[in-house]
Amino acid sequence: MNNRRIRLSRGELALWGLGLFLAAAFGGYVLALKQSSERLQTVARVVPEPGDELAGLRAKYGPTHYSQGIEEWIIRDFFHDERGGVFVDVGANDPKVNSNTYYLETALAWSGVAIEPQRKFATAYRMLRPKTIFIPLFVSDVSNEQAMLYVPENDLLASGTREFAETFGAVTPTPTTTTTLDDVLDRLKIARVDFLSMDIELAEPQGLAGFSIGRFQPRLVGIEAHPPVRQQILEYFATRGYSLIGKYLRIDGENFWFAPTGTVRDDAPAQTARLTPANSNRVSP
Repeated sequence: MNNRRIRLSRGELALWGLGLFLAAAFGGYVLALKQSSERLQTVARVVPEPGDELAGLRAKYGPTHYSQGIEEWIIRDFFHDERGGVFVDVGANDPKVNSNTYYLETALAWSGVAIEPQRKFATAYRMLRPKTIFIPLFVSDVSNEQAMLYVPENDLLASGTREFAETFGAVTPTPTTTTTLDDVLDRLKIARVDFLSMDIELAEPQGLAGFSIGRFQPRLVGIEAHPPVRQQILEYFATRGYSLIGKYLRIDGENFWFAPTGTVRDDAPAQTARLTPANSNRVSP
């Protein structure tokens, strides 16, 4: 029997050791990739897609809504269909079609104020919205100034900025008068607001400038946020103790939703505790 030992030089031993090291490292890399892939698959199963979150709201509150988008579902989700609140609807437009507040009044007995410079809606509000006070003025940072509203064929897109309105076709210039939100609420002796909706087509920063949010402390604010004014909107709320509500960010690309900082968590129901009794601030037409 041949018992000769195989002798390797130091260089050959080094190469052999390096090969073993590389093989072990590669095996560890493959195992790490496999574990990482498994973790990602687990996360994908746990974290819902935006469509899943939207489906949850639709299943709970749908399948239809009066608002233009899913605003109505978000409002109902935040307040858990609470009854008897007070709303302020800035840029309210039609009392029913594409309205963020029609359901609140007609199904949940809320009352409030609709501020809309297009006077043609006044009669419909009197007929359909008896618990809403209609104010035919243009909300801005000053009161009692003459202004022009530019109304395209789709009057939902009326704006004080002519260039914006004209992107939707020919416009009809319509004279109007400005007001601050503070002045409206003070005249009506409204001390506290549950829900503020604002949709005034690029005039949101001016409308917010005339609103003392610290006085009225709305529990929820839904505000349309076009790209040219988004940063101004974010800065207004950030400097006044309000934060974006994370649970609605992915499902609504049109609006920002704000609540007082620290009152809402993504993984818990919205905080709806009141500082005053439920009906202490009712709005009477």
